[in-house]
Amino acid sequence: MKKSDVVVPASMQEIHDTYHYSGAVKDGKRLFCSGQIGYGPDMVPAKDPATQFKQAFELLKETLAEAGASFADVVEVVSYHVDLREHLDTFVKVKDNYLKYPYPTWTAIGITELGLPGALVEIKVTAVLP
Repeated sequence: MKKSDVVVPASMQEIHDTYHYSGAVKDGKRLFCSGQIGYGPDMVPAKDPATQFKQAFELLKETLAEAGASFADVVEVVSYHVDLREHLDTFVKVKDNYLKYPYPTWTAIGITELGLPGALVEIKVTAVLP
């Protein structure tokens, strides 16, 4: 991998430096985005699930844009959920504001916890660069 293949939006630079991972990596025409947890500028997940889900998608949107892509270029979504069944309908409503027809593949996985206390979802995507 070359340094030029690494995508780190300005808002993720501190996380990149602290935890040593990239927001996304380009591999030819493919873009692999790291999972995003929904949090605000204070690095604390919102208590409201819909707000938290929107924040995660907004961070993904920023990462995609930094690489010259958008949600229209996403071909795969994998989401990891704490309390999957409890929040699934809310998640789908938020997701549908970002991902439109033709829909990418999507795998939703229920888990017990995430790396940030209070986080309910982590979303990773793969896109084909335009």
